[in-house]
Amino acid sequence: MDAPVMDLRLDGERRLPAPPEDDPHRVGWYADGPTPGERGTAVAVGHLDTDSGPAVFAGLSELKRGKLIQVRRADGRTAVYAIDALRKYEKSHFPNSEVYGDRGRPELRLITCGGTFNRRTGYNGNLVVFAHLTRLVEPKA
Repeated sequence: MDAPVMDLRLDGERRLPAPPEDDPHRVGWYADGPTPGERGTAVAVGHLDTDSGPAVFAGLSELKRGKLIQVRRADGRTAVYAIDALRKYEKSHFPNSEVYGDRGRPELRLITCGGTFNRRTGYNGNLVVFAHLTRLVEPKA
């Protein structure tokens, strides 16, 4: 996937919002957290789908343990992560510390909607991809 990225910050209820619904192919990074490749948990969120069809994170559920994710950094380097797990959570029981917590190493979380869809209330859950940094790749000269 190659997608434009925007900065996101916590809302008034201290939740990380998704990118605007009118831009379903944009990924949002938690701007107040670590950047990809830094120690801590870098977090990216994106839509699963919209009324008009699949969105940027439509294929997340197909990812498998060990698959590599490459994130181009602003400094030109690429942070390479290996997937550890995919987990589904009900929104009412979302484990903030497990998902967002610092594990003492550079990690990545990709978060999108999941579970059962209700036209009135939306999805009842989230899908979270857990990954850890394997290396930083310098840009080609």
